[in-house]
Amino acid sequence: MPSPCDPKYAPVGDVSAALLMMDSQLKAIYDESETESEAASEARTDAEQRRLTKQFAASLGPEGIDALLDGACTLIYMFMQWLRAACEDHDEDIVEYVVPTLVSSMRMMPKTFRPEVIPTMAGLVIAAATGLSPNLWRSQYGRWTDAELNALEATTILLAERINRITDDHDFATRLITQALSDH
Repeated sequence: MPSPCDPKYAPVGDVSAALLMMDSQLKAIYDESETESEAASEARTDAEQRRLTKQFAASLGPEGIDALLDGACTLIYMFMQWLRAACEDHDEDIVEYVVPTLVSSMRMMPKTFRPEVIPTMAGLVIAAATGLSPNLWRSQYGRWTDAELNALEATTILLAERINRITDDHDFATRLITQALSDH
């Protein structure tokens, strides 16, 4: 019996916009981490990125925001599928490999991940790891909360950064998605 959270039923959303936001955040993190102390870099990046993100989100309108959220969930799904394949190549369990380190990273960033959103973000990742659509899984619990929006974006960044670290290539995760988009 097919699950109502099967990815074939999920809206893809605006993957390009979600990818643009994720990629710009990663580039800012990589650029600033190479040139500044971590604390100063984080403070400046956070303030500037929040301003730019709010400005970008305001330009999208309500339907655009929903499409962006769906696009971010699609990124999470695609990243987790890549990570699942990488784990299977090494006889590792995807949930065991990704979730504990992801949750510990989230716990180290209390401004981005308020404690009450960590289970939701972990749930999105676990849903994707088990072949379910993260956005359909999340929609069972109602509308996105304001606290979850920033955490959703950060979750995509953490997964992309994990992939980039595994491949030792700062642009691999972005190319992975760009190639998948150009193939379809």
